[in-house]
Amino acid sequence: MVALSTGSAAFSQIHTMERKDTSAVVRTYDLNPVVVTGSGHHQRLKSTATPVRLLSSQEMQEQGITTFDAALTRLLPQVSMAPNSMGTFLRLNGLGNKYILILINGQKLSGDISSNVDLNRINMARVKRIEVLDGAASSLYGSDAIAGVINIITDQPTQQLVSVMSDTRVSGKGQLTESVNLDIYTHGFGSYTSYSHDRADSYQTTDLEYVKGSDTETQRTIAPFFTGYRSNVLNQRFTYSPDRYLALNAGIDYSAKITDRPDTRADIGGGTDYEMRYRGLRWNLGGIYKFSAKNSLQADFTADNFRYGKEYDVETAKQKVGDYIQSKKQRTLEGQVKAILGLTDNSTTIVGADWRRDELNATSGNINQDAYILAAYAQHEMKFFDLLTATLGARYNYHETFGSHFTPKATVMYSPGSFNFRATYSAGFRAPGLDEIYYHYFSVNRGKPQIIFGNRDLSPEKSNYFALNAEYRTNLLAVSITGFVNRINDMVVRQDINVDAQKLEDLRGEFPEMTDDQAAKLERYSLYQNSDKGDVKGVQINVSANLFSGFNLSANYAYTYARSKSGDKWIDLERSIRHSATVAANYHRSWGKYALNVNLNGRLQSKTYYTSYENAPGFGIWNLHTTHTFDHLDWAVIEPSIGVDNLFDRVDRRIDSANRKYALYTPGRMLVVGLKLRLKK
Repeated sequence: MVALSTGSAAFSQIHTMERKDTSAVVRTYDLNPVVVTGSGHHQRLKSTATPVRLLSSQEMQEQGITTFDAALTRLLPQVSMAPNSMGTFLRLNGLGNKYILILINGQKLSGDISSNVDLNRINMARVKRIEVLDGAASSLYGSDAIAGVINIITDQPTQQLVSVMSDTRVSGKGQLTESVNLDIYTHGFGSYTSYSHDRADSYQTTDLEYVKGSDTETQRTIAPFFTGYRSNVLNQRFTYSPDRYLALNAGIDYSAKITDRPDTRADIGGGTDYEMRYRGLRWNLGGIYKFSAKNSLQADFTADNFRYGKEYDVETAKQKVGDYIQSKKQRTLEGQVKAILGLTDNSTTIVGADWRRDELNATSGNINQDAYILAAYAQHEMKFFDLLTATLGARYNYHETFGSHFTPKATVMYSPGSFNFRATYSAGFRAPGLDEIYYHYFSVNRGKPQIIFGNRDLSPEKSNYFALNAEYRTNLLAVSITGFVNRINDMVVRQDINVDAQKLEDLRGEFPEMTDDQAAKLERYSLYQNSDKGDVKGVQINVSANLFSGFNLSANYAYTYARSKSGDKWIDLERSIRHSATVAANYHRSWGKYALNVNLNGRLQSKTYYTSYENAPGFGIWNLHTTHTFDHLDWAVIEPSIGVDNLFDRVDRRIDSANRKYALYTPGRMLVVGLKLRLKK
């Protein structure tokens, strides 16, 4: 079966329209920004043969976006997210977290909790743009890049001697985001300091739950629908460029997060004895030497440490208030060397090598293991007759556990006049994680035991991705349509196996801490296996128009048909969405030293599929945001903002049950106010 998906990238020349301030209140439109993710080197968006979707910081600011998940879900219909106390479950083109590679300036962001990504580690105050590459991209980026790549590019201003910025946003349910940036640049040296604080209270959409074993009788609960949290991120980055040939950089990021759930109570259920606490420390060193305008050599080294555990705020039989029990510690070390060469006037060649070491210490899973990956890759891009561009690339990976793997890539772009036609083939692969290989896990959740085993006989997952793209682009109108098919083999899934009397005896021998009461409730255990095939088909249509001066209207639609096959049975992929769309209307006008920006955006999607649960209904959410820029002061630019999230108060008020999952997590209509302050020189 053939599948279609969208990489609405070239179209984004107009849709994303990265705005640049010529003064504090005037906006100009850059219809052709520079991107790096699609080809591995900097080039104009209209020239990249691999479609890339770009989200600019200005676009996010105009929509009142201050969190990473809001940036993706409000602007990209092919992305969906499900927050919980363990992190955020992210899906891109129907595929989940483990198939999506998240990069910060080209280096992998590590750290997850039960495959849920801790997105609060990303400091949005420092984000310059987000580049999204749909589909398999393992030829350039290696393991995990099967669904796509999300590359977060951070800002490094080099114009002002000193720059200070503060940005605050407040809304209902205790939601607050606040950030402060201090940038210093002089004589080739740059120091960029940023601190951000993000918080939200737990909330419910209903305080009822079904009594266990009943589908009709209800009782009150304090269990949150959305889990509150407190998050802090501190970033420090240094750059040094003694001349136009050499640029060096070093940085360190620290993140801390703790959940804020209701405590256990004797009179009502739904509380917890502990909070989940997370810590992240990431540092990197790198540099680039430019031999000429088209020839450069760059090297980077990154160390990413992440850990989480339980911090008790209720005294129990075994724990005191304040006790901390670590559940999992992860570390990734990664070194990269890459040469970008202009061997001819019409070509760009990339050769590189990567080394990565993953380490996992999980007390709950009885794991203390590591594995390394070595890789070498090459890519050659050639332009013919000013109309045709072709790219060939390949990557060789050697994984310590799974041996060698080869992933090729080929693209071609034909560009007559205002049209672009693109065709892409790329292979992807994903080496099973250390947890999937070595897990020996026993836990008790609300009195119910859970056992998970890893599997040392797993094979890597492999994919083949095909895409066709057609685009028409002028300064007033851009229309793009992309179709793709992504087929995955040897998908690693957790299969449930029923427990008989003999197996129960064996399991009790492996987990002697299991009590008689827990053993009586154990009905099945889970084992990681290569059992499924995946088939994702999709179409994306993107339209953007500058209807008149200062007004832009854009609409993005994604159709995604995502299935997996186990044995002879095809089923919809868990949490997949068949139809989704985002719409945005933006108006900007200035009067002297005052400017007004009004943005109306909406996300609409059909039902969310769950294989073992009731499907979640579709919804439509609309948000209105206004920004007011005042440049009347000699020492500062002031930008207050006010808006309304969820204009029509759409809320999923279904009562929680063991057979029910959700897709809409908003608490309802909320007033949003903000204040941004930028100090002048």
